[in-house]
Amino acid sequence: MAKRNPIIKIGISGSYGGYNLGDEAILESMIAQLRKALDLEITVFSRDPKDTLARHKVEKAVPVRKMTRAESAQVVGQLDLLILGGGGILFDSETKSFLREVALALEKHIPVIVYAISAGPLHDPTNQALVRDLLNQASLITVRDRNAKALLEELGVIQEIIVTADPALLLKPEPLPEEALRREHIDGTKTLVGMSVREPGPASPDISTEHYHALLANAADYMVDRFNAEVVFIPMERNMRDLQHAHAVISQMLRPQHAAVLRSEYSSGQILSLMENFSFAVGMRLHFLIFAALQHVPFVALPYASKVGGFLEDLKMDTPPLHLVNAGRLIAYIDTSWDKQQRVRANIVRLLPGLQKRAAQTNELVVEFIMSGFRRKSIVPRGK
Repeated sequence: MAKRNPIIKIGISGSYGGYNLGDEAILESMIAQLRKALDLEITVFSRDPKDTLARHKVEKAVPVRKMTRAESAQVVGQLDLLILGGGGILFDSETKSFLREVALALEKHIPVIVYAISAGPLHDPTNQALVRDLLNQASLITVRDRNAKALLEELGVIQEIIVTADPALLLKPEPLPEEALRREHIDGTKTLVGMSVREPGPASPDISTEHYHALLANAADYMVDRFNAEVVFIPMERNMRDLQHAHAVISQMLRPQHAAVLRSEYSSGQILSLMENFSFAVGMRLHFLIFAALQHVPFVALPYASKVGGFLEDLKMDTPPLHLVNAGRLIAYIDTSWDKQQRVRANIVRLLPGLQKRAAQTNELVVEFIMSGFRRKSIVPRGK
């Protein structure tokens, strides 16, 4: 009888629990990749354990935001390894929350891996010091864009930082409910354009809703007229304010009868499948843009954060930051991209495999670390 490898107990801590379909896409891809190579018992530190257990094939999920430090320490103490990430989770208002389990793991000499994260904004000196001190004790650090690496290095992280890519780039499509478009009252005979909005928040403090609502309303009306399009807004955070902001944009349109907001709830993989029906996309949220790229849909982005800029840089797409875009400039970008959509699509097709290879590298590094018996050497800051 063949001897089985021992089961490794891994904890994954990030922004999970059904709040954001992009984060759920990250977790889905992480789990799928890790299970291909290892026998695992996975515990997810989740804001909504019931949601996590329903969405993902994991053994345990714990209510990370409701647990005391002692309760979390008990869970962490049963792990062989803690993974922090992925996603843009290290920013000022959330840093202490996301790093609590990291600190607990390090206190118990449990290895920590930082998995394809982004970072920033980080202006608070206390948060900067916390990130620097804890990440310098990590066994492995990967980030999903060069901007994150530059920021962490600027903060004083001297541990090696490897730039990989977002795990969601490895997401697989899932079947849609039968006649999904018809049930959403979407006219399949028209050109379908997907749109994505997001709310202001601590990860995007510089967003002006008045500015971008007007921008997208003008752009949507233009596409309705020029492309004979129906514009479909895709809420990536249904439980937050994507729905409200989508309807706010539609309320400013001259032709709101040609716009719709997805009403049903879908998994990340189903949204990825749905994206195949679109001819074009205009959006703010990173994972909406990643889903468009995975389905080779030409898109125009409104970069509100460095993580979006990093993804555009990887695809060699030059778009100015959101605050520098006016209605005329955005429409000009849309018009040019539409006219050159075959070229844009070909560019995505050419560059996407390289990004997916980088995304897979994170998992390869984790597997290598585990299979080597957790021997990767950590760097401890001077003076510690």
